[in-house]
Amino acid sequence: PPAQIMFCTLNTHKVDMDKLLDAQIGLEDFIFAHVKGQRKEIEILKTDDVLGLTITDNGTGCAFIKRIKEGSLTDQTKMICVGDHIQAINGKNVSDCRHYEVAKMLKDLEKGQMFKLELVEPMKAFENLEPRPKGGTLPDVNISRGRGTLRLRTKGPATVEEMPSEVEKKAIEKVDELLETYMGIRDTELAATMVETGRDKKNPDEFAVALDEILGDFAFPDEFVFDVWGAIGDAKQGRL
Repeated sequence: PPAQIMFCTLNTHKVDMDKLLDAQIGLEDFIFAHVKGQRKEIEILKTDDVLGLTITDNGTGCAFIKRIKEGSLTDQTKMICVGDHIQAINGKNVSDCRHYEVAKMLKDLEKGQMFKLELVEPMKAFENLEPRPKGGTLPDVNISRGRGTLRLRTKGPATVEEMPSEVEKKAIEKVDELLETYMGIRDTELAATMVETGRDKKNPDEFAVALDEILGDFAFPDEFVFDVWGAIGDAKQGRL
């Protein structure tokens, strides 16, 4: 059932956060769905303001851990793993929350206090599955000859579009890094949307207004918006 799917990876069955399905899919890509497995409860003493977690979500109510910072409080808690779905915090179900909401809840936890996480790890049913062989026979069609990708959107239908230019790719990568720095999340679709929003804007004020119209729920801080505008400009000027 779709509700059991935690996240998907492209061209690998492994829990590889560098291979997550995002807004764009190559027309020959293989998609692997990772489903919910074992549940676990962990109590943690928050000894640091920062937990060392980067959180993302699948867009349908499943926030999961994308990265754990080496040496962080979370890294020292060996039961917490990359790919784990955060189901509840101190008994509060967060399964319907977006990744930035979960990140804020964790950040707001009081330092020096114990808190409990309820996690669901991805099922490890395919550990012995070998990667698909290179090559192979495919129908003699031309859909893979160009640079088209399937673009998934939260609202509206999926569309086949041209892949981002090299300049836009660099801007998206930089904005994704800024999202992690400021908000503790990684989201290439969100980063791509922000880059697209700034494509035809002439100054940071226009960009901020446009961003607020389409992504106002995020309540981005002013300094973050300014840095995103700078990253888009740096990419256009070839400084990235």
